[in-house]
Amino acid sequence: MTEPQVDLEGLVQLRRDLLASGLTDNQIDRLVAARVLKRIRYGAYVHHDVWDRLTPEDRHRLLARAVRARAHSATALTHVSSLVERGIPLWGFSLDVVHTTRTGTHQRAGRRQPDWIPHRGILGTEDQEELNGVVVSTAARSAFEATTLGSVEAALVAVNRLLHAGAMTIEEFKAQAETHRDWPGSLTTNLVVHLADRRPESVGEDRFSYLAYRQGLVRPEPQVEIFDEQGTRVARVDFAWPELGVFVEFDGKVKYERYRKGGETLDEFLMREKEREVLVCQLTGWTCIRITWADLSRPELLATRIRKVMASRNKGAA
Repeated sequence: MTEPQVDLEGLVQLRRDLLASGLTDNQIDRLVAARVLKRIRYGAYVHHDVWDRLTPEDRHRLLARAVRARAHSATALTHVSSLVERGIPLWGFSLDVVHTTRTGTHQRAGRRQPDWIPHRGILGTEDQEELNGVVVSTAARSAFEATTLGSVEAALVAVNRLLHAGAMTIEEFKAQAETHRDWPGSLTTNLVVHLADRRPESVGEDRFSYLAYRQGLVRPEPQVEIFDEQGTRVARVDFAWPELGVFVEFDGKVKYERYRKGGETLDEFLMREKEREVLVCQLTGWTCIRITWADLSRPELLATRIRKVMASRNKGAA
């Protein structure tokens, strides 16, 4: 499941409404300069203290509402904007630009602007739904749309997060890919379909899975369960190559937040994680490789390190 979204209803104030309340353009400009109002985009404002409290994702959602307030009524949030509206964790997509598609059959898409991309095409009724008071593309359609924006890695993260959240099934995603197989970007779509997997539990794990593919590593098995001598499950590791005797643990914020016990300090959590790692190594005889977000920015070095560990394991078994 995704996290409940912040209610943004009524926060956007349009210039025409401010003028109707008795303010002049000069007064509006002074309020902006004094950081009382924040100009979201041309002709749209929000109280600055509200803006300061919002996350980057909720700022995108507010920008999307400002766009829709001045757009044609038959306008739905799609692509990245639909994903953000769903509370799906993303990586590699700009949140500075709103994506929309028309839901009617006879309206032009509109002109692209620095903060708004109105996509060509029509969003059929079967591919749209209402969410948080706005019309968005369905989860499976949004997943397909994400694959048309260029980056395989960013699209894979979005697709895996939707699958993991249960927002769509792999069959629904594949059906969208097949329906739109002639769209630009279909090569990216096909690769994401091939790599998609609901089992990774975080963006970092999605990115490592893609790194392994890009670096030509044997595809690791995600979320491998470990059992003790009595057959009791005692642990689950992020990735493993059981036949090679190597497993990977991804150290990131999500893991710390999800698995820390109530009242447990960070040092206590890290000690418990170390004890778990030792237990896994004792039960399996495998070697652990711990990776972080920083490692993902050096894919060749990380892949070399993994290969060296695999080679040493193979040499030791010979």
